[in-house]
Amino acid sequence: MFVASAYSKKEIFTDIDPDLVIFHCNELVTMNTKFGAPRTGEDMSELAIIEDGAVAVKDDRIIFIGATDELISKYEFGKIPTKIDATNKLVTPGFIDPHTHIIFEGSREKELLMKLEGKTYIEILKAGGGILKTVRETRQAPLEKLVENGKKILDRMISYGTTTLEAKSGYGLTTESEIKQLRAIEILNNEHPIDIIPTFLGAHAIPPEYENKTEEYVKHIISDMIPKIAKEGLAEFCDVFCEEGIFSIKQTRKILKTAIRYGLKPQIHIDEIVDTNGAKLASEMKVIQAGHLLKSNDEGLKAMAENGVIATLLPGTPFCLMLDEYASARKMIELEIPIAIATDLNPNCWTESMQMVITLACYLMKLSPPEALTAATINSACAILRQDEIGSLEIGKKADLVVFDVPSHEFLPYHYGVNLVLKVIKNGKIVVDNELST
Repeated sequence: MFVASAYSKKEIFTDIDPDLVIFHCNELVTMNTKFGAPRTGEDMSELAIIEDGAVAVKDDRIIFIGATDELISKYEFGKIPTKIDATNKLVTPGFIDPHTHIIFEGSREKELLMKLEGKTYIEILKAGGGILKTVRETRQAPLEKLVENGKKILDRMISYGTTTLEAKSGYGLTTESEIKQLRAIEILNNEHPIDIIPTFLGAHAIPPEYENKTEEYVKHIISDMIPKIAKEGLAEFCDVFCEEGIFSIKQTRKILKTAIRYGLKPQIHIDEIVDTNGAKLASEMKVIQAGHLLKSNDEGLKAMAENGVIATLLPGTPFCLMLDEYASARKMIELEIPIAIATDLNPNCWTESMQMVITLACYLMKLSPPEALTAATINSACAILRQDEIGSLEIGKKADLVVFDVPSHEFLPYHYGVNLVLKVIKNGKIVVDNELST
């Protein structure tokens, strides 16, 4: 198989004939990284669109990006095996979902009524619901069931245009159960077309057996979980839910420092319910991405901007929690913080659709359609350190693309509640074809 490791190796594509071409794209959104990766400030609105655009693919790599006329003049069109006419269609990079919790057992639909009655996230947790309910059920589930559950979720995600995602553990909270979740992620990454980046989140909640003994649980994470998971190579990142009543700033710092020492890259959940000064910690620890940030103060946000920390915003979460407040996306853009967006898929916020998240980002956080699309592609690639391979359509990069049955990127947030995907190309192969089912 022909492989290029980085998009900069353009010279090796000069005389190669494509396996697949997409042509006459009404809008070909390239997200060309000459505008920066990750994008900040005004550059988040620069989509690098080619009108009447075309893409050529060989094996799993992009070998041509440009105008359709140029494509037709460059190759013997009749000999190309797979040709996709994208007249009046939008073509973008595949969506990248950089914050998910896809491995779990059970569901929590009964908590909807509790939320409608005014119960808070912490109140539901203390009543035995929330994360701890999922922990109980996930601990009991065999590995095969977790893989089965995860596959159903991934099948839906790719049908909505997601081609790469990050997936966390965190519903085991014992060494054995956390490893079981990470094994499920490993199996799915090997078997499913979606590429999955694994994250260890043993510090997701305090398990019942450690109630009122948080420090002991932190010691367990540091002395047992992290060393074993790192030794087995089961995770690339380590995350912590830093929140009042869960893990403190001091405890979070201790866990992340240990993770870094064992070769895991740091990320963090911060300031979702209250301002714990988590944004300042994210800056201090130079984490790759920080999630939530609903309550983050200006000093912390400015520090994040100075240190290039990516703010991964999760509008589906406050939406599902029925909160009136969302992360201050417009302020973050003014401060030139790079913004990514993600589903935060979990039993409390169960959506596989990055299209829906783009809509929520626009309607509830006031991102423009170009900003939201940037946040769902190239900036999300940066949040998982994959920007050299995915997130934009450039020569040498992986051929992960989505053809939408709409004429422009403005339709993505505008026409919501339906699946706008016509085709998904992953690693140069058509893996979703809704045209065949119409």
